[in-house]
Parts: sequence; C-alpha cells; structure tokens
Amino acid sequence: MTTSIPETPFAGAASGQRLERAAAALTAHGFTVEILDDAAAARSRVRELIPGGASVFTGASETLRLSGIDEDINGSGRYEAVKARILVMDRATQMDEIRRLCAAPDVVVGSVHAVTETGSLVVASGSGSQLPSYSGGAARAIWIVGAQKVVPDLDVALRRVEDHCLPLENARAQEAYGAPSAINRLLILNAEYQPGRGTVLLLRETIGF
Repeated sequence: MTTSIPETPFAGAASGQRLERAAAALTAHGFTVEILDDAAAARSRVRELIPGGASVFTGASETLRLSGIDEDINGSGRYEAVKARILVMDRATQMDEIRRLCAAPDVVVGSVHAVTETGSLVVASGSGSQLPSYSGGAARAIWIVGAQKVVPDLDVALRRVEDHCLPLENARAQEAYGAPSAINRLLILNAEYQPGRGTVLLLRETIGF
C-alpha cells in the first residue's frame, strides 16, 4: 500500500523563484546545487555522479523509492551497496561493523525533510542511522529533494517536520515495521565546509514527503 499524502500547506510545490532563492542560499553555504525538472532527471544525474564500484549507503527515503534511485543503487550490482550488505549481517554479532559501514561510505544518497530559502537542510530520524554519513562521515553526500520541501526558514522547517512529515512517516513505519516512528534525532546542516562534498538535486516537481 502506498502512503497517501494529504493536502497540507507543506504538500504543494514551491515556485521557481523560491527554488532559485533556496539554491542560491545553499550555494553560498558551500553546497553544490542543481535544479532539475523531475525525478527521472535526478535518477539519471545520480548515475553520472557516482562512480562504479563505490560503496554507497542509501538512507530510508520515499523519494529514493519512488524515483527508482534506491533500486538503481541497491539492486543494480554496479556499486558496493551498503544496505544490501547489512541486510544479511547478524545484528547480534556484527553490529559494530554495520554501524561503521553506514557511517562512512564513499557516497551516501538520500533526501531531507526541509530545505530553507536561507540555505539550510533539515533531516529528522527515528534511528539516526543515516545521520553520521549525512553530517560528514561519507566522502560525498547526494540529496534528492522535491519542490514541496522548500520552506522560508528554520522555524517553518521544524513545523514541516512535526506537522507534515512525522504523521506520514509514522504511517509508513507502522505498515513496514509494525511500530510507530518518532523524531528522536534532528540534523540541521547550515553549511558544507568541504567544497564538492554535498550535492543537492532540487526538483521542480513534488516527490516523497
């Protein structure tokens, strides 16, 4: 069953002007930003950005699932897919290795829950498994972001996480794992100090939540 996305103030696509404003602010803060038309364009661009044989970790993301990017990375055989590897590892005896694999891949690919027009990325997580690689553990990070995630500032970004993203993720987690989700960890990326490390593919269409 696909999680339906309710019509809320946080579900509609931002205008082209707002996308440009967010892109300019992110660029000023050290991120590499590309504005693309849609998820298909992002899917092609991700293939170009990641070299074959790289170790790649994908965070849990409806954007990646719906776009086909998750399957491209974890099912193609082109990369050393971290998620495919850890799924067959023993949680009781190999947890330290799992943790290290997730924290420091060559590339992490995922999404965020909000992008501000002032140049910040906001990510909420229940387990926190993707946050070490997002924040600096991965050599490169690529985030694919739908146009509905652009908000004016951090205050609105946090409201989006609480009021829009959490209910949808909670429903997804209940269906997938039989347990609710929660905002147990929150990451705010205000800048990227290492040039070329963090790439934001900002889409003109809505995808994910």
